[in-house]
Amino acid sequence: MGSEHSKRARMGDDSSSSVTERPDERTHKAPISNPKPKHRPQSQQPPIMPNATVPCQYRTGKTLGSGTYAIVKEAIHIKTGKYYACKVINKKLMEGREHMVRNEIAVLKRISSGNPNVVTLHDYFETSHNLYLCFDLCTGGELFDRICAKGNYYEADAASLVRTILTAVAYIHKGGIVHRDLKPENLLFRTPAEDADIMIADFGLSRIMEEEKLSLLTEICGTPGYMAPEIFLKTGHSKPVDVWAMGVVTYFLLAGYTPFDRDTPKLEMEAIIAGDYKFEPEEYWANVSDTARDFVRACLTIDPERRPTAAECLDHKWLASNTPHFVSTPGGGPTDLLPHVKKAFNAKLTWKKAAFSIKALHRMTALAGGHPLGREAAELRENVQQYKEESAQEVMEDASITHHHNLHHPSDSSGGGSSISDKLAKTSLEE
Repeated sequence: MGSEHSKRARMGDDSSSSVTERPDERTHKAPISNPKPKHRPQSQQPPIMPNATVPCQYRTGKTLGSGTYAIVKEAIHIKTGKYYACKVINKKLMEGREHMVRNEIAVLKRISSGNPNVVTLHDYFETSHNLYLCFDLCTGGELFDRICAKGNYYEADAASLVRTILTAVAYIHKGGIVHRDLKPENLLFRTPAEDADIMIADFGLSRIMEEEKLSLLTEICGTPGYMAPEIFLKTGHSKPVDVWAMGVVTYFLLAGYTPFDRDTPKLEMEAIIAGDYKFEPEEYWANVSDTARDFVRACLTIDPERRPTAAECLDHKWLASNTPHFVSTPGGGPTDLLPHVKKAFNAKLTWKKAAFSIKALHRMTALAGGHPLGREAAELRENVQQYKEESAQEVMEDASITHHHNLHHPSDSSGGGSSISDKLAKTSLEE
């Protein structure tokens, strides 16, 4: 889970279908009859064993990417022909860590299919070796790659994107969820079509916030450069961290680089805590309106209690006004931001690839006295790659499902039990 590069999973939401398409959960192989069995006393009869497996109804496609604990493969539903992005997790990695998967499933169950710009979980099941989470396959690419491929790009385009994303963030927050890893790499387009939906993906770091308990999270997690001050300060964090991240994303969309880029992780962390950023160099900001800058400032309010909510951000005049805001060209039209945005991006003023981000996160959290992945992950480090390779070797259509979870009724599932299944089933996934 955590930060990944553009070759990672492409997962999205197909809002056109709210019905989960999954294999027939009631199909079992008929037992082979044994004619004229010898009669035994009841006390000597062998125990009746339930059918342990059902056939898997997905075909394996190409490998799409790899994360910290999982690989992501293309999966084709045999009956419907629909394509999915399937997160594959070796069950050996989950022993004693079922809460990691359980939390992601609980989050997605709460918000799936309720907003066209939020990823949907459609199916999850187990084989003897792996746990599979099936999402819709997203083929439209990442947010910034899409922008760079455009012929032109205006401030109104950035405002439209931010408005759409923030509407989805407000929906997530209303459902009691904090994402905690909003960044351009986790903002994906469903298809290559010009009008394709943009979707928030990767809920691996998300948490359910129980408002009535006034709970705050204290673990350090996220992607360096997008993390809010309160995360590093360990004063407790919640939904406001997503608004801060949206401020960083907006800055990035307007200029092509992030506001807290520094030479070392320590300096970057100090800049974030102090809220030390500027709208510089001037050449990258001369064509950005004061209204857009004011919106960024609001999102990057240091005090989380004074930071606007996602819903309040949508009322900011940069997003709420019917009249687009822009710096005019000599001819009176809006200025094309694409040349400077691409120039900054290509110069790599702040773009951090996934491998660097993970290392930087470890260094920064060590500076802050935290361990985001925990000691258990460190102990597993040598074995993780081996387990992931084992997961990749399983051919889905040749495998059998040992446990098929029901997205709507966590106590109902087909197939036999397993250590992961039993522990998942014992903990409620209901809202």
